[in-house]
Amino acid sequence: MPEVHTRGGARIRYDDVGQGEPALLFIPGWCTTRASFQKLLPRCSAFRRVLSVDIRGHGESEGGGTDFDSTTVLEDLLAVVEASGAQHIVPVAMSHAGWWGLDLRRALGPARVPRMVLLDWIATEPTPAFLRAVRGLQTERWSEVRDGLLQGWLEGLDDDAIRRFVRDDMGAFDEAMWARAGREIEAAYAREGSPLRALAALEPMPLTMHLYARPESHDYLAAQVDFGAEHPGFHVLKLPATSHFPVLEVPAMVAAGIEALVSAREVPIHASAVPA
Repeated sequence: MPEVHTRGGARIRYDDVGQGEPALLFIPGWCTTRASFQKLLPRCSAFRRVLSVDIRGHGESEGGGTDFDSTTVLEDLLAVVEASGAQHIVPVAMSHAGWWGLDLRRALGPARVPRMVLLDWIATEPTPAFLRAVRGLQTERWSEVRDGLLQGWLEGLDDDAIRRFVRDDMGAFDEAMWARAGREIEAAYAREGSPLRALAALEPMPLTMHLYARPESHDYLAAQVDFGAEHPGFHVLKLPATSHFPVLEVPAMVAAGIEALVSAREVPIHASAVPA
């Protein structure tokens, strides 16, 4: 398995499969691993090169033995990109890993990061309930808050295998990592306002696709459709999935959406919803 040595002595490990550029860079969110892309990796690598990373302190990547923040993770991801030799990448970012996708675009520029895929992220400003949750992860109530988040993310899902995987994968992380996740996610929204606002500030804005299943809210979808009307490079696709993990529920649809964005000469598809 390829690996790079980064700041603090951490070793960052990743899969490198398939061929062709731009290469997809799969980035899992906080408190999950690259195993969450297990159903997507073979589908996407059939068409192009895929780099699938375990971020610092997650999965098979080492943490370096000290506290770290989002800036450190960004440095690790940049080291992976440079070690891979990929000249053009498309971040495929799960949930709050989208902040690293935005930072990669800022660091490498539009020529090297021309497009971006976001997976089930809170694209608008976060709700007060969500902010209370990320703050709760930083308290002695962290395990209660984590369990509530997992329950909400899996609500209505009948697939026991996915439920077990998510609970085993995300439930394996300790108090320190969940608190770090809460701290960094809260800080990102405080700094940026919302992912849509941050996207709009990029010059030029990358061609971007948001593939998501949650929440089931007409207003949430409408806000993104309206944003896409003002910023033609942004596209949103509401997937017929139940949980916060469409990458596990409907991987074929996610892979098709990614390939549509990456291979399109201009506009891949209009902002829309896939009916359940």
